[in-house]
Amino acid sequence: MVMRAYGELLERALEKLADKDIVKRERFEIPRVSVIREGARTTLKNFSQIARTLNRSEEHLYKYIVKSLGTAGFIDNGRLILQGKFTENEIQKEIDDYVRLYVLCRECNSPDTEFIKEERVLMIRCLACGAKHPVRNI
Repeated sequence: MVMRAYGELLERALEKLADKDIVKRERFEIPRVSVIREGARTTLKNFSQIARTLNRSEEHLYKYIVKSLGTAGFIDNGRLILQGKFTENEIQKEIDDYVRLYVLCRECNSPDTEFIKEERVLMIRCLACGAKHPVRNI
């Protein structure tokens, strides 16, 4: 009887909640970039945090971004400083593409992956399903 009453109370509470009150969050969310433009330079303030969240080295992410944007840059105290003027949307698109290419598993779409080398070939190994697939070098 106590369990039934609890279930009824729970259902009643959920009915009273508006859809806007319920927030669904993924376990893994692609980090949003935080950009400052200073003259002819663009600074990605949360670069180190993004690399940590993606479980990738700053160096690998740095190489991908500068090559994709066709610019030069350097890492300074957890920030990425790029030569040129770039918008948040341009840099966010590159981060999203990086996640698709170098982070998410192609089989199960899990972000729990790591880089491994097999006979000089860079591979992504999924820690969730065990799948392995090659990735192109930067």
